Amino acid sequence: MPRSPQSQLSLTEQIAYLTKGTVAVVRPEELHSKLDRSAKTGKPLRVKVGFDPSAPDLHLGHTVVIRKMKHFQDLGHTVFFLIGDFTGLIGDPSGKSKTRPQLTREQVAENAETYKQQVFKILDPDKTEIAFNSEWLNKLDGEGMVRLAAKYTVARMLERDDFKRRYQAQEPIAVHEFLYPLAQAYDSVHLKADFELGGTDQTFNLLVGRDIMREYGLEAQVIMTVPLLEGLDGVEKMSKSLDNYVGITEPPEEMFGKLMSITDDLMYRYYELLTDMSVADIEKLRRDVATGKIHPKRAKMDLARRIITDFHSAAHAQQAEDAFEAVFRKKELPGEIEEYRLGKKFQPILLSRLMVDSGLASSKSEAGRLIRQGAVQIDGDRVASDRELRLEGSGSLVLKVGKRRFCRVVPG
Repeated sequence: MPRSPQSQLSLTEQIAYLTKGTVAVVRPEELHSKLDRSAKTGKPLRVKVGFDPSAPDLHLGHTVVIRKMKHFQDLGHTVFFLIGDFTGLIGDPSGKSKTRPQLTREQVAENAETYKQQVFKILDPDKTEIAFNSEWLNKLDGEGMVRLAAKYTVARMLERDDFKRRYQAQEPIAVHEFLYPLAQAYDSVHLKADFELGGTDQTFNLLVGRDIMREYGLEAQVIMTVPLLEGLDGVEKMSKSLDNYVGITEPPEEMFGKLMSITDDLMYRYYELLTDMSVADIEKLRRDVATGKIHPKRAKMDLARRIITDFHSAAHAQQAEDAFEAVFRKKELPGEIEEYRLGKKFQPILLSRLMVDSGLASSKSEAGRLIRQGAVQIDGDRVASDRELRLEGSGSLVLKVGKRRFCRVVPG
């Protein structure tokens, strides 16, 4: 087994390292025995995580489980990054109140390729096995699928919360949705997984994997669940649809500004789930902030630097911090501001309309709300009400909305 500083930890220390930030382990005694056996035999454990390529971009919420995969890599174990190009055609029903639309093979292939490019920002490509479950599930012909389905009951399927809710509400459940947890379980059978990791919303699917592995005469996988990361609002889970996310491919300055907007309490949660910092070090940081030894802003900036370094580089993280300081402490404008050209025939123009046309607001009603909230500035002066604007000669103006959005309006 490859040696690394982490692989030389004691068994107790390894368990603490692997379970940091997890919600549940099923079962802890099996975790201990598998790690102990691996240490004695020198045989790496096989760790599986499945990703359905249902969306092309990853955000920090997705990286919580990917970072846990990295922790297993640090200890010398084999990690399978499993792209569910077969199961992606079904659509994971976890947490869904209705049947998900099925993706085309072209959509799945395109999204899968994007995932592969993004995960290696955290994982070591030389220690990662990339697999596509269509490789074995496509070969599981009609007879094989029937035999697989025969190993589980409808009653057990209806124990699943989202299926139970939909059944009781007399909402449709498509038969193919029952195939999803079975197909995911068969992945574990094929890969002979020792561990499977996933979010708490995956608990049912992971447990099915344990049952089905035993049906095939295999030792059941240990499952480890990680929490669903709260978004920037600190309330809802991180989601693009809620616009409370940080994308891992976003520009460093945008990532830095977003991370600086989180609350002090949420900061420690992000340290725990989005960095490799130990629990002891995070607790020390919390004490240092509480006693005034470290300013909370400094702690938050250090968090942003760590995260941006992971996904870009240390140099980019430094540049993002410098830009943040320039804009928000020194009250200077950012080095590059997007320009919006305003043609003469469009003058004069209402401020709210200009905000929509330049992309600073999604609608006139949102623009009006932002103006009333005092979130809009023109050339550094806060605007109290909507009004007509006109550019004189070759002049320009700078619109600022909120803390991070700028636009320079210039003549067309």
